[in-house]
Formats: sequence, structure tokens, C-alpha cells
Amino acid sequence: MNSPDHNTTAQPTPTPGAGTAGSPAAPRAVILPRSAAPVQVDLLVPIRRRTAFVRANPLSKMALAFILMCGVLFSIDIVSASVMLALQVLLLPLTGLRIGAMLKRLWFLPGAALIAAWATTILAEKTGDVLVHIGPLLITTGSLASGTAIGVRVLALALPGVAIASTVDPTDLADALVQKLHLPERFVMSALAATRLVTLFTAEWQTLSFARRARGVGPDTLLRRLGGVVPVAFALLVQAIRRGTRLAMAMEGRGFGTSRRTQLRQSRFYARDAVIVAVGVLMSAAAIGAAVAAGTWNLILT
Repeated sequence: MNSPDHNTTAQPTPTPGAGTAGSPAAPRAVILPRSAAPVQVDLLVPIRRRTAFVRANPLSKMALAFILMCGVLFSIDIVSASVMLALQVLLLPLTGLRIGAMLKRLWFLPGAALIAAWATTILAEKTGDVLVHIGPLLITTGSLASGTAIGVRVLALALPGVAIASTVDPTDLADALVQKLHLPERFVMSALAATRLVTLFTAEWQTLSFARRARGVGPDTLLRRLGGVVPVAFALLVQAIRRGTRLAMAMEGRGFGTSRRTQLRQSRFYARDAVIVAVGVLMSAAAIGAAVAAGTWNLILT
């Protein structure tokens, strides 16, 4: 007696989109292009590694960013900017950012610095020896030095801001602003709620774009893609207004609009906050001291 396996016959696999006689064809699946990959919204989420820098008070991190900016903001020279940038890169692993997270968050800085350096090299005062002279393009040693200084300066100014913003939790920052700087709670809580909705709006933009492509109205050229931004932005604006109205009513009903509120989380300063500020002062002093010692210190507006 044959087993059931020997009596079975192979059935032909139906071809997608080809129905049998008298039956409707199977619906075709919508294939989205590779450019419709999901948006990485995790870049907006702060780093939560248990390092001393990540656990520091947000106000001390903001003070650190301000101090580091002052170290390169008052002078346009290559020495102070280079020393500050080298110290920042050396201490960047202490922020808790992994290599992959660093590259994802800092990928735009080299391009921005290159654009600033090139524009300064072209437009700066032409001093020193001529290096390149092709038609209207004139590059001298003085303009090249100014452009290089501006490019390194852009990196030194932007790097601490991006790194610190990646480690600051919006809730902790709101608590610190209310409890330590005594800013109005109404505005701080409203800004916190808006910050929490940024990732949601990013996901909704992606969903609306996918819906338009599934209906056959998605852009297929660069010009149509630019034109398709307007209807998606308008739909997102309508949803944002509706959500903002509901959120404002909910926050008002829960007592967010009262004059005084109790605080669930306490914002405190610890010894690590003083260390962070002290390190920032030392870094700025080292950058300025190196520029003065090298004779390149060039105070702006003088």
C-alpha cells in the first residue's frame, strides 16, 4: 500500500497577478523604492549610557558648551581652533557616544566646515603670495590661512554642541531650567511637550509619504519630489494643530497651567558637574594660551 506521500501530486504555483478563468486577478503589491527606507528617528533620542558625563546636570553641560565656544570665538586663528578641536576629539569618548553613534550625528560637520573654509578662502582679503590665479579665482597664502582657520573653527564650535545635545534628556533639562534658573513653568513645559513630539512628526511625515506613493501620486523625479513636499507639509501642519490643541487642553486639565506646581524629580548639582566646568575652563585656557604663545592670537573687532 502506497503511503500518502507517494500519492500526492505537485500543484503548480500560481503566478502573482494571474487569476484563474472567471476569477479576478490577485491584487498587485505596491513596491516602494529604495529611497523610501524608514527614517532613522533614533538620532533624536539622547544617549543613556551610565557615564559621568551623561549623568551630569544639563545646565553644567550647557555651561561647558558655552565655555568651549568662548575659547575659539574671540579670535580667528588656526592655533587656538586646532588646539581646541584636538582636545575635544581626545575627550569625546568620555561623553558616552559610541563610534557608530558619533558618525551618525557628526556626518554633516566636515561638509559644513569645508563649505565655510572654501567661501572664506574665496572672499577673504588677498594677502601674501599668490597660490592660484585662474580668471576671477584668486587664492593667496593669507586667504588660504583665513579659510583654514574658519573651517577648523566651525568644527571646534559645532562639535561640543552636537555631542552635548546628544546626551541631554529633555525632561532633565526642563527640570533644571525650572528649578535652578527659575524659568516660567508654562513655557518650559510647553517646549518639553513640543520636543517630545518631534519624533512623532518625523514618523508621520514618513507615513504620509508612503500613503501618497501607495496611491500612485508619489514623486518620481526631483522636481515632482520638491513639489510633493507642499501637500505633505500641509497635512502634517493640520495634524500638528489638532494634536497641539488636544495636548494643551490635556495639560491644562492636569494642572500644568497653575502658578506653582510640585516637582516629582529634583535637579541637583554634584561634584562631577564642577569637574566638567573646570575641564572646560582648562581647555579654553589651553587653546587661548597656545595662540598667545604662538603669536597668532587675533582678537576680533580690534
